[in-house]
Amino acid sequence: MSLHFSVLASGSTGNAIYVATEEHSLLIDAGLSGKKMQELFTRIDKKIEDLSGILVTHEHSDHIKGIGVLARKYKLPVYANEKTWKAMDGLVGAIPTDLKFNFETERVKTFGDLDVESFGVSHDAAEPMFYAFHQGDKKLVVITDTGYVSDRMKGIISNANAYVFESNHDVQMLQMGHYPWSIKRRILSDVGHVSNEDAALAMADVMGDQTKRIYLAHLSQDNNMKDLARMSVEQTLATRGIITGEQVELYDTDPKSPTALAFV
Repeated sequence: MSLHFSVLASGSTGNAIYVATEEHSLLIDAGLSGKKMQELFTRIDKKIEDLSGILVTHEHSDHIKGIGVLARKYKLPVYANEKTWKAMDGLVGAIPTDLKFNFETERVKTFGDLDVESFGVSHDAAEPMFYAFHQGDKKLVVITDTGYVSDRMKGIISNANAYVFESNHDVQMLQMGHYPWSIKRRILSDVGHVSNEDAALAMADVMGDQTKRIYLAHLSQDNNMKDLARMSVEQTLATRGIITGEQVELYDTDPKSPTALAFV
């Protein structure tokens, strides 16, 4: 089995994740400029032109900024659900019809040796969805940009080998920070982003015997810090009897630098 991935960039300034097997490679979102995306691919020694396609999670700019450019320049198929396509209209430029594909929520699409399962999340977008990647008995889950993790979501994402999991903010930092109350309320809402503690509680519910790696993703640059997110998650997991470094390893992600390629 050859399922591997890199979190190319993660945060409010732009998001992109590379997932691949021996037969196919996919990009989840492209929320950075075409030039920056090229740089990130170079740093993991991969080529954008070798991609099988781009999977879109939702239409917010930190997830779609570079999609149109990459699709047009490299003739890459783009997959999104119908509501997201409509919401992206006018935001990504013209994408040729033969490169536009529907991938609806709660569906499975197969790319050779890789099955991709989409699932809905709770976020203030048209129809946001994220993905679970399956190859044989290996499973990778990407879940960010959700205000909470429902029981339905937990059932879909349970017992993955690896997770890229949102750990967006520290509640106290957010409450004491400079954001207007309207934005704070949006982030804290059920269609906003999960906090470090809430993320860890959800992780504890979905982790299984197979789970070995969790990447803390989409950290707020204003309302979180890597060390704080890691400490909060470690402490919360410990209250549920899960010791990081023994049962599972935590990894940081970065808004500007890719994580090392890792096999699931």
